[in-house]
Amino acid sequence: MSSEVTEEASETCASCGKSECDDVKLKNCNACYLVKYCSVVCQRNHRSQHKRACKIRAAELRDELLFKQPEGIHFGDCPICFIPIPTGTDDGGKLNTAAYHPCCSKMICNGCIYASRLQKIKTCPFCRTEYPSNDAEASEMLNKRVAANDPYAIRVVLAGNRWKEGKFSEAFNYTKQAAKLGDMESHQQLAHMYLEGEGVEEDVEKAIYHWEEAAIGGHPMARMSLGLIEGENGGHERQVKHFIIAAKQGWSLAVEHLMDCYKEGHVSKDEFEEALRAYQMAVDATKSPQREAAERNPDLLNVRSLSD
Repeated sequence: MSSEVTEEASETCASCGKSECDDVKLKNCNACYLVKYCSVVCQRNHRSQHKRACKIRAAELRDELLFKQPEGIHFGDCPICFIPIPTGTDDGGKLNTAAYHPCCSKMICNGCIYASRLQKIKTCPFCRTEYPSNDAEASEMLNKRVAANDPYAIRVVLAGNRWKEGKFSEAFNYTKQAAKLGDMESHQQLAHMYLEGEGVEEDVEKAIYHWEEAAIGGHPMARMSLGLIEGENGGHERQVKHFIIAAKQGWSLAVEHLMDCYKEGHVSKDEFEEALRAYQMAVDATKSPQREAAERNPDLLNVRSLSD
């Protein structure tokens, strides 16, 4: 903690000095948790004295949260095999190692989908709901998820459709709604919207905020964006921290950037080697025989192949 932060939380109001009792309930300053107040009035009266220490400690708390290694990536584990979902994407940046199922709102890995196809099962591997036979049935399923406040469906259906129609402001509002419901990809998209001024006024600070929220939630691509920004601003120590976290999540691009940082002298040999080992462990943790078989037989992942 910074030496400038000298205030410590106690059981007395930082403004008037009242002690907590049956009639007086003290509440923490929600930003820094350093001091307590008996009322909103006392908090306002003490603001000028407390503002500097509060700002310093709030920034420290934010960094503690930001640079804490997430348990995994934002996709989480497959609900069937309980193995972490890999971070692989196709040439268009779309996830190609798992598929969202609108019937149960589950992200199921290709390995489990492949295993169910081998058994000629024509239902969802998780909830056993029959797959939609046409686009109309698929849309109906997604609309039901929208009505249930499913953030993925809100982002894909409501925000996605408005974006295609050129209604960027409405797309922004729906993406923001999905982000509030906990969708990390929506935070990632909001960051780009704020950065480019698409559907909302351009605001770099808000873009960084949403990248931070996504990174805290385990989004490695958002983490990479933060690292690149830090590097551009000369914050190489923070840049390296972001890249190491992303590498430990199994994000291959982070390893490439760490190599550049190593060549430039921003990361030590020991740190780089440790990150490489952690990266390989993260990648290995996502492997299974079923997933490897699915990668060799991508056509079998298509529902239509069941009728062949």
